[in-house]
Amino acid sequence: MKKLIPMVLTAAVLSMPCALFAQQETTVVRTTTSTENMGTISEVGPDNIIIQSQTSTTPLRYNSTKSTTYVDENGNPVSIETVRSGLPVTVYYTRDGDRMVADKVVVRKITTTTEKPMIHERTETKTRTIETETK
Repeated sequence: MKKLIPMVLTAAVLSMPCALFAQQETTVVRTTTSTENMGTISEVGPDNIIIQSQTSTTPLRYNSTKSTTYVDENGNPVSIETVRSGLPVTVYYTRDGDRMVADKVVVRKITTTTEKPMIHERTETKTRTIETETK
């Protein structure tokens, strides 16, 4: 037993320099996920979508990938061919460095009304009576 303790200590001391000089490489990838960003589509391309946000004066560019999904307000898939400029959308995205990568794009319906606005006309007639005395 007395011979075993010095051998364990010697092995520990000899292995310390190896542990001290061993290098580990660590890569940190930071992504931020935003819940949503609403706006109107300005441009749609094969690998990006540009929207004019309701909260920003400058258009926002989102990268789209093969995993980007396009759905309607009910969650039903929408064909990318039907997504065009002028449509209101909500973009769910992940920030990867300085890129915003669209995860899901919810295409909202454009509401149009066929009714003409009601115009109420009011005509007012004022009558003035002038009484004169005759002598």
